[in-house]
Amino acid sequence: MIIGSKTGLRAVEREDLVLLRDWRNIPSFRRNFREHRELSMFNQEGWYNRTMSSQNDYMFIIESLVDSAPIGACGLLYISWITRSADFSFYIGDGEKYIDNEGLAKDAAQLLIDYGFKNLNLNKIWMELYEFDEKKIKFFTEEFGFKKDGILRENCYEDGRYYNSFIISLLRNEYLNG
Repeated sequence: MIIGSKTGLRAVEREDLVLLRDWRNIPSFRRNFREHRELSMFNQEGWYNRTMSSQNDYMFIIESLVDSAPIGACGLLYISWITRSADFSFYIGDGEKYIDNEGLAKDAAQLLIDYGFKNLNLNKIWMELYEFDEKKIKFFTEEFGFKKDGILRENCYEDGRYYNSFIISLLRNEYLNG
């Protein structure tokens, strides 16, 4: 387990799949994910088998250090070992918080960013966020210094209209020297 001051990150286990499915199916969460459909256990099993056997995907359960309860999920995905970059996946599912105000999200995100840059020797951690995902955009740009790299115009369809996606990223030297 990777341990911070409030949270720990541990490997995803098969027993976590029901909880992950339930969190991913929260409608207010699902609208922010690339996978927009309602997920079944069959979908979760397939995802688990692919992701856990991949050398390019690192997924974790976020646990509270107070009681070891799972509170969310995060990961570094689609790692390119040539460009040393990874897609950052992150949410607090417990209590449908998404990004909380108690510092759990900040602690867990800090752990995963540190792990990516200091242990995996990544050069860039990036994510695609839809323009209406203001909470996560604000969180990562203000708390960690992620920068907007670009816009994918009308790259999301939600509630009868198209929205832009933002690609935001954090470079190793910005993080370690900033």
